[in-house]
Amino acid sequence: MPRFARSTARLKETLKDAVIDSGRAASEVATAFGVSWWLVNTVVVAAAAALPSVDLLAPARLGIDEHRYRSVRWLQDQQSKKWTRYEPWMSTIVDVDTGQVLGIVDGRDSRGIGAWLKARPTAWLSCIETVGIDPSAAFRKALRENLPDAAVSVDHFHLVLLANDMLTQVRQRVSREQNGRRGLKTDKAWAHRQLLLRGYDTLSDAGKKRLDDVFATDDPSKELVAAWGVKEALRLMLSATNPASVEDRKAFFERQVKAAAMKETDRLQKTVNKWWPEIQTLLATRVTTAKVEAANTMIKNIKRIARGFRNPNNYQSRILLRSAARTVA
Repeated sequence: MPRFARSTARLKETLKDAVIDSGRAASEVATAFGVSWWLVNTVVVAAAAALPSVDLLAPARLGIDEHRYRSVRWLQDQQSKKWTRYEPWMSTIVDVDTGQVLGIVDGRDSRGIGAWLKARPTAWLSCIETVGIDPSAAFRKALRENLPDAAVSVDHFHLVLLANDMLTQVRQRVSREQNGRRGLKTDKAWAHRQLLLRGYDTLSDAGKKRLDDVFATDDPSKELVAAWGVKEALRLMLSATNPASVEDRKAFFERQVKAAAMKETDRLQKTVNKWWPEIQTLLATRVTTAKVEAANTMIKNIKRIARGFRNPNNYQSRILLRSAARTVA
């Protein structure tokens, strides 16, 4: 046992492994080993502080995404008595190639990401070739200011999600205009609403038949099938693998939007045009935020096991240690 220490080095190593490698809560480990929660937490925080510096790594591709750190809270100003909604977001920076979490910053605006990037050495920043993000103007602003030479790629999943949201908005509007109410389970468009969001190439013959039945019986204005065609055209464009097909499929997408002539589809095209340089990077590099989403799933499991965190330092220590252990494994 080290001099003046009250716990052996072997015990501390065992406690750290029980929390990080086994994924157990600090309180559970403390109870199982007959020690205090404070000892377990101190061991974990010290192990996180001993991790190699991010500046010693040389990632070429990054991924950035946000996640909610705690539940939504309402805070009241003591003078004005006005209540303000507070959403405690944090942003995660991940090495896309290894999946390791490199950093966690407060908020989901450009300031947090920008400050983290500014703290990195110039040689480290010069190694970054591509960064994958969701369609976030704040993230793009931070990257343009601090990584002007890096290409920015927008995530494929989030683009398809925007198209699916557009189709859902059209379906809901058509139902209100035709029936004067929201959709019911007796309406085929509502009953098969998830079928509308599926990729046509993934449907079985029975699924395609049900989809055709929806358009034939529950879409007299043909707006729903037009919006569905725009969604499928976007999916087709995002699956392109060579520059020639990209231009052809983009032109087809624009023709579908023009034929649909709806505010929802026009808004989607405006978003695609706004993010077109980032979409081109996606099609050329196929860099997405998939590894970041995997890290967010790990983070959610850490929060679930611990029943939430109130101290952001303890929260970040768990994430960094767990991610580093998974990367080594």
